[in-house]
Amino acid sequence: MTAETNDHPATEPFVAHGPVRRGGSIVLVLLIAAGIVAVAVWLMTIGRSQAQPYILGVLALLATVGLFNLFAFAAGIIRFSDRASDDPVMGRIADHAHDGLAVTDSRGHVVYSNAAYLTLTGAASPQDVRPVERVFIGNPDVSEAVFRLLKAAREGKRQQEEVRIAGHDGDQGRWLRLRVRPLGQTKREARYSVWSVADITRDRERQEDVFQELQHAIEYLDHAPCGFFSVNPAGEIAYVNATLANWLDYDLAEIGSGGLKLTDIVSGDGASLLTSIVPVPGEVKTEVFDIDLRMRGGKTLPVRLYHKLAFGADGAAGASRTLVISRARDERSDPERAAEVRFMRFFDHTPMAIATVDRGGNVVGANARYAKLAQSLNGEGGAAKSIFRAVNPRDRGLLIAAINQAAEGQGDIAPVEVMLDGPKERSAQFFVTLVEKDERDAETAIVYMLETTERRALENQINQSQKMEMVGQLAGGIAHDFNNVLSAIMMANDFLLNAHKPTDPSFQDIMQIKQNATRAATLVRQLLAFSRRQTLRPQVLDLGDALSDLTMLLRRLIGEKVKLDLVHGRDLWPIKVDVSQFEQVVVNLAVNARDAMPDGGKLIIRTSNVPTEQAAQLANKGMPAADYVKIEISDTGTGIPADIVDKIFEPFFSTKEVGKGTGLGLSTVYGIVKQTGGFVYVDSAPGQGTTFRIFLPRHRPEQEVAPEAQAGNGAAKETAAATDAAKPKPDLTGQGTILLVEDEDGLRSLNARGLRSRGYSVIEAANGVEAIEALEERQGAVDLVVSDVVMPEMDGPTLLKEMRIRNPELKIIFVSGYAEDAFEKSLPENQQFAFLPKPFTLTQLVAAVKETIAAQ
Repeated sequence: MTAETNDHPATEPFVAHGPVRRGGSIVLVLLIAAGIVAVAVWLMTIGRSQAQPYILGVLALLATVGLFNLFAFAAGIIRFSDRASDDPVMGRIADHAHDGLAVTDSRGHVVYSNAAYLTLTGAASPQDVRPVERVFIGNPDVSEAVFRLLKAAREGKRQQEEVRIAGHDGDQGRWLRLRVRPLGQTKREARYSVWSVADITRDRERQEDVFQELQHAIEYLDHAPCGFFSVNPAGEIAYVNATLANWLDYDLAEIGSGGLKLTDIVSGDGASLLTSIVPVPGEVKTEVFDIDLRMRGGKTLPVRLYHKLAFGADGAAGASRTLVISRARDERSDPERAAEVRFMRFFDHTPMAIATVDRGGNVVGANARYAKLAQSLNGEGGAAKSIFRAVNPRDRGLLIAAINQAAEGQGDIAPVEVMLDGPKERSAQFFVTLVEKDERDAETAIVYMLETTERRALENQINQSQKMEMVGQLAGGIAHDFNNVLSAIMMANDFLLNAHKPTDPSFQDIMQIKQNATRAATLVRQLLAFSRRQTLRPQVLDLGDALSDLTMLLRRLIGEKVKLDLVHGRDLWPIKVDVSQFEQVVVNLAVNARDAMPDGGKLIIRTSNVPTEQAAQLANKGMPAADYVKIEISDTGTGIPADIVDKIFEPFFSTKEVGKGTGLGLSTVYGIVKQTGGFVYVDSAPGQGTTFRIFLPRHRPEQEVAPEAQAGNGAAKETAAATDAAKPKPDLTGQGTILLVEDEDGLRSLNARGLRSRGYSVIEAANGVEAIEALEERQGAVDLVVSDVVMPEMDGPTLLKEMRIRNPELKIIFVSGYAEDAFEKSLPENQQFAFLPKPFTLTQLVAAVKETIAAQ
């Protein structure tokens, strides 16, 4: 190859080939000095007057010579010799370098070039040397690269380009590597650029040969009669040959673009087998696995894998090399191989983890499900060698004993229920079966493992639910009995207050009895709230407004050390709750949060809408997917220990000191929320605070029951005002016959006495049967029936049905320690009645009686 040349003569005035050395002579210097001395001596001998013209002429001559030398030096005609440039070693290195070297000035003129540069650029002599851009001018394959090099030279940067020069007369052409860099770092040196030209044709040919060999190797591997793939340590498919891609119905180009993982092409838990190899630093392991691969369409392909994996010195796994042999044809050609394939598929795809172990518990063989379980418990790259490592240390003795029984030949071994080892609480049931073996077999037993974590969690949830239900029933029963006792106490207390004036010495004692009875009634209401048997008066509520109204009260309750943040959600849906009971829920939780932050902290109340889709994703236990409004109450307090967090909603359970709490606060919260149709959950950790999340159902106005449908219990709603002792009627006396039905003799006697004292005629009955008999004896001369709900022989709802058969217009007031809703469902539709919850005072009883009799 010869580089393209230009027929026009070079424009440079001078091209130096090699460094120009300027020689000097000491003899010439001495002769000039001797001549000047001789002239000076001669001038001294001829006298001053005669020598003066000659002295002026000599000085003028020397001045002229000096002036011309200065101009020549400034113009560059004369230069001082640089001793460093005359270094023969440096000069020979550049002159005889293998690569062509040239130095150009700021105008692009070549000021230096070596012999290799002349050869590579096709210059015949030093006078023919040209810069790089003029050598390759007009060559379209090189012009762009040269342009980039020139730009870098002007900017004082380094640049490298590799170009191919086409040959002439059938020559294959050559590859050249062109480089440019500034001569030095100083401003003067930066004006010069050093060009390098190297012939890299042979290097390129070797690279092309290697590339061709690599292409052939890939082609051979791609079209091999077996599959091949490689997986990197992250579990991503790094390479798949064309044969395997065709088997799995994948586009080879698509796989090469990345994004495909080992779990995408391996069926079931088979990927766990490939990652279950126990790492040994510095070793290379090859394992054989019979698994199923998953095709693109979801079908499976039985294969045998020869899986090779190398580990580094630190035990880290490198990229794997896996040979894949299809066993699909074995099902048609070889019955024995087909049976083996079917067994392995059954073995690996069973939902139960299976492993064969020796007497020491070391795993000899395992299916994919066990490999996956062991990895999740072990938390390392490979599965555990010993099956005992999967079991919590405190329960390992049970599994060791079972395997020892198998080793001793026992056939019937009871299942072992143990806790699994690992960061999370998980349980499993192990079934151990002995193996009939000869001396060459390593297996002692087959161990089947079935994880029971979800089952035990469900059992615990059911047990907890049953426990809470039983406690609720107990609390409701106790509250009902307490209400009867409190009703009698409060009724007798009213009689005492009527008989004593405030000036009497015993009046304050009677008032103390009344205050304590009222306090006891409050505790009973809390029990009823927990058992969800209290009477609620729900109404549509704007949650944001309700919480804003509570802000001042909450700030006084929590004190100055605790900061209150109220974060409202946007466009909150309406809810329907009992306002007073809802306020009690918020207040109870706020007080608990305050007590958990004795040194101060932050109480945050957040509200938000939870649509059905989001509720389904929460997967809260027992909460169906629907629209909810969420109230989240969080504190930064001490938190709740994990061992008691499941007990906090139980009545009378408290972590506070004796005398500082009844243990009914959270149980009341639980009962009110549940009775409202909502759900409450708690998240807490010691030292990290506590968060209560309350979900209340969204109220939809279109689902509101028509007013006509509520006529059956309209009278009951009207009695609410009568229960407020702060607003007594000015005149509570009246006339009429009242049938009083109460199974508690003492309470019945007191109620009858109170009604008689207000002018009513009272007929007493101990149960429903006696009440029916009394009604029949009076032949309808009864104006009102006041009856308990829970009675022996005949309860209140049954009594109502029987009486309405005899007298459809008969007015009835039910009194009960339970909620109105507890028995309302057992009544026939459109039945009118009034309701008075226990305990009640004499004033409340008389007010309800007079109002019901007066109602049309």
